[in-house]
Amino acid sequence: MNKTGRIVRQISNLYTVLSDNKTFDCRARGKFRNDALTPLVGDFVTFDDETKYILDIKKRKNEMGRPTIANADVALIITSVKKPDLSLTLLDKQLVQVIASNIEPIICLTKLDLAARKEKKELKKIFAYYKKIGIKVLDNDHLSKIKKALKNKVVVLTGQTGAGKSTLLNKLDKSLNLKTNEISKALNRGVHTTRHTELYKVATFLIADTPGFSSLDLKINKELLKSYFPEFRNKTCKFEDCAHIKETGCEIKRQVEEKKILKSRYENYVRFWSEL
Repeated sequence: MNKTGRIVRQISNLYTVLSDNKTFDCRARGKFRNDALTPLVGDFVTFDDETKYILDIKKRKNEMGRPTIANADVALIITSVKKPDLSLTLLDKQLVQVIASNIEPIICLTKLDLAARKEKKELKKIFAYYKKIGIKVLDNDHLSKIKKALKNKVVVLTGQTGAGKSTLLNKLDKSLNLKTNEISKALNRGVHTTRHTELYKVATFLIADTPGFSSLDLKINKELLKSYFPEFRNKTCKFEDCAHIKETGCEIKRQVEEKKILKSRYENYVRFWSEL
């Protein structure tokens, strides 16, 4: 009999589908491979509960490539300020990827207790800017605020290896008891503990723990890059197609000089433009 449900876990070529509060371990039909279509965690699907094959994938409202997930409402970007040290380049790259995927980004800071007083003062200034451009910023000590921001949402956790994704999930729901590891002191980065993507029911929301990463490659249209920087929108430059790189009469560059746009944000924009 055909049923509908949502894929909540993928391990190799086995997909766990949640339907009517029951789970079914299914495989994908060969036709998806022929159509160059891969089922993703978060997908709504039709499946045969006898043969345990996925028959059809419903139209997605969005999808993200790394971590790989479909139909997410929010990406909670887990951002360590120490061990591993804060990387604004990696953070901005994640923000571009999330915004380009039509998913709401929320920054969640971790390990603030490891920062010195002077560092905390600088961090406060930096993240006040992110708030000013419309991006929510939370920290992992305020669980009630996190739960409120994620209420009734489908959430994907994303972030650098060792930033504290699984640790945060364990704080949100102690019954999960997900494996966590210490940071490698030699490499200043974490050791992978999450090997697959899985959606968990926590409080009122579904949240996906995903494998971490130490680097990230953007795969987006270069011409659209500037539209994924919220503070660049609605600015009138001398030239309508201004790329904000070397052009004269560029309003973005002027605002960087006047410290209205965070210098690191603009520098990262130029870096991503060059990489693309």
